[in-house]
Amino acid sequence: MGFEFIKKLPTPDEIRNQYPIDAKVKALKEKRDQEIRDVFTGKSDKFLAIIGPCSADNEDAVCDYLLRLRKVQDKIADKVLIIPRVYTNKPRTTGEGYKGMVHQPDPEKKPNMLAGLVAIRKMHIRAIEESEFTCADEMLYPENWRYLSDLLSYVAVGARSVEDQQHRLTVSGMDVPAGMKNPTSGDFGVMLNSVVAAQGSHTFIYRGWEVETTGNELTHTILRGAVNKHGEAIPNYHYEDLRLLFEKYSAKNLKNMATIVDTNHSNSNKQYEQQVRIAKEVLHSRQVDSDVRGLVKGLMIESYIEPGNQKIGPNHVYGKSITDACLGWEESEELLYTIAEMC
Repeated sequence: MGFEFIKKLPTPDEIRNQYPIDAKVKALKEKRDQEIRDVFTGKSDKFLAIIGPCSADNEDAVCDYLLRLRKVQDKIADKVLIIPRVYTNKPRTTGEGYKGMVHQPDPEKKPNMLAGLVAIRKMHIRAIEESEFTCADEMLYPENWRYLSDLLSYVAVGARSVEDQQHRLTVSGMDVPAGMKNPTSGDFGVMLNSVVAAQGSHTFIYRGWEVETTGNELTHTILRGAVNKHGEAIPNYHYEDLRLLFEKYSAKNLKNMATIVDTNHSNSNKQYEQQVRIAKEVLHSRQVDSDVRGLVKGLMIESYIEPGNQKIGPNHVYGKSITDACLGWEESEELLYTIAEMC
């Protein structure tokens, strides 16, 4: 019973000083942050493709994937802005299973949080240096945000975290877009309340300090589908759902109204191959309704090098997800070109 205190971990400043970024990386992040900000504020009409593996479990495979994305980005840069998913924290419904690189830099070895903090920072730095992409990650643990805050250009708050006050208040101190997913119940009110909270300023306790935040006007919503009381998936990407969200959003006094549609999870009932069809439907809804076009700023797509997923084990397939199943590279590349054509 109780806690066993294994080791005291370095502070974010200590890790950042040990693994610093150079002037080139800083400049790339500033440029990317502004480009992405312009999408959310309406200054740019580019469409966001937040795309990548369910969990970033292997640095070499992730960077290989990002270099493939870079070649596509260069061809569709006039229409689409790609934000790679490099997710290093993985929420688990039951608490069991692989929790991400921050827990286990090697999925086949025991958890090592210090090694994990170092590994995720080094991977994100390498990703920027090699691909010139600054990436998205999920904020599963609010106290870990500052280990990567000088590297990330987008943050997602998951369906199980969106009602948590510490998550909402931490987002209020960020200077990059943060997407708040609808809870697993699907309640739009809960999701919008999280945006209200994160766009406001707050005073609270964070990492042993009393802090004050200014509010994050780039906080927005993410539609990921829901689950009813019978455990059945209920999608919320259809035209009627988007219209409803637009109306509820419009009734709130919020800045930069925006949503991202997650094409997997409960929207696809985890049938990962359906992501292509779902993406096309959302893009069509934008084409036929100017309000929906202004609301839907992008898609979130789970994709990796190899399609599907696999269990952790000795016969590991390079570039194949060890958590949720993902689109393979060929389907992903084709989808990205389709997105550009339909925008």
